[in-house]
Amino acid sequence: MAVTGLDGRFYDAYSATRAVLMPLEKSSATSSSSTLASTSASVLIFATLLTGVAAGIGGMLLGLLLRLVQHVAYGYGLDAATPHTSFLQGASMADGARRVVVLAICGLVAGFGWWAVYRYGRKLVSVKQAAGPDAPAMPGGATLAHALLQIITVGLGSPLGREVAPREVGALLAGYLARGFGLTIEYRRLLVACGAGAGLAAVYNVPLGGAVFVLEVLVGAFSWPAAAMAMASSALAAWIAWWGLGAESQYVVPHMAVTPALVIWALLLGPLFGVAAHGFVKLTGSARAHAARGWRLPVASLVNFTIIGLLAVYLPQLLGNGKGAASLSFDSELTLGLAALLLVLKVAIEASTLRAGAEGGLLTPGLTNGAMLALIVGGLCNQWLPGIFGAVPLGAYAIVGATAFLASSMSMPLTAIVLLAEFTRMDHDMLVPVVLAVAGSICASRWCTSVVTRRAAAGAVPAPAVSMPMVMMPVSQSASAASAAAVVAQPIPSTAQASAPDLMPTNKQS
Repeated sequence: MAVTGLDGRFYDAYSATRAVLMPLEKSSATSSSSTLASTSASVLIFATLLTGVAAGIGGMLLGLLLRLVQHVAYGYGLDAATPHTSFLQGASMADGARRVVVLAICGLVAGFGWWAVYRYGRKLVSVKQAAGPDAPAMPGGATLAHALLQIITVGLGSPLGREVAPREVGALLAGYLARGFGLTIEYRRLLVACGAGAGLAAVYNVPLGGAVFVLEVLVGAFSWPAAAMAMASSALAAWIAWWGLGAESQYVVPHMAVTPALVIWALLLGPLFGVAAHGFVKLTGSARAHAARGWRLPVASLVNFTIIGLLAVYLPQLLGNGKGAASLSFDSELTLGLAALLLVLKVAIEASTLRAGAEGGLLTPGLTNGAMLALIVGGLCNQWLPGIFGAVPLGAYAIVGATAFLASSMSMPLTAIVLLAEFTRMDHDMLVPVVLAVAGSICASRWCTSVVTRRAAAGAVPAPAVSMPMVMMPVSQSASAASAAAVVAQPIPSTAQASAPDLMPTNKQS
């Protein structure tokens, strides 16, 4: 049957994209597409497996370094009395003066560390760029320094996420392997993407989440070669990381019954998280765009982190990437007032930290913000309408809200659902309200983006200064594979990349 109209143009774009990204399949595109004849299948399989091993080792070492920094900085987990103490528990046991000193040290490390990277290092190449059409090589020294600074500062108490560092290291190692094996540029791009996903899988123990992240966020298309490579590398990396980090889930949540009230709540209030996520991304995107550079970076970092340390004297839940606050939300252990206070302060210090010039991810911070927002809204529903929502535990609201917020703030709905399922190992029935909330959140977020885009086009407000993700765009049926790749990579207004610093350029040379 002939495919015409808008559907036909999207079908053409999809076919052309497969011709560029998936050279294992026969293509009728131009000679610029590579085929299996130019790359041995055995070499590709071996390179994929080595990428999984390398990313797993890299992620495991970064995870162990994070734990070491946390334990030494806050003085817990170094004796038999506190071997399994969480970061929140350990930081809470440290006295207030120690928290202030540790955060001041964090400010010095972040300020002078990133100043040195931007001043003396080669220009950073993001994972998205390395997996893009030109496939530039990531600079080894600058990338490693950038990753190590993120891990060290998060271990010292930075409110940003740690997930960018293992993605960068995994992508860097995959790039070395791809060039060492002499892979074509198409396979090199795909292997770099797999390395990034494998790094994510290693540090969070999310083998499926890492693979879905590769397909949804980095590759932007699905085919059996990409899926096979992504799943093999991510699963192997997660297994390798077990040796040093264990096979534990990130969050331990109790059994939660899925009631009609929870399903209705997710359906009605899912869009709220999309609107909130849109605002969060605009805030953090603006902070990144105006981040301190040059001599201002060390000064701003020291001031920013010292203030965070002073706040942490009274609220140790503010320390770190938000995992502790998220755990309390999932366990229904936060009061509405404390959750509201933590939410406002967490968003403020996340933006101020980016504005001060520090780097890090926003995956766990976004998840935590969504969890606390959901706990607040759900708690109010329980109080105002006890006959309808009174039986729903606050933790169930938190899981649903965390997923919905993360899906929109990172523009990765499928990945967010899989990640939360693997993070919490929640009951299967929880997928019903989670998926409904994510659907509403994504729709609301896209609507907000379209409104901002129309106003920007009309000159009412300036366009957001954020990099845009790769999306499917219509291309003519006669377009070659190479030209189709260029069209597919065209950006549309979105809010995704401000939340994922490894998906866009992260520094300016000072």
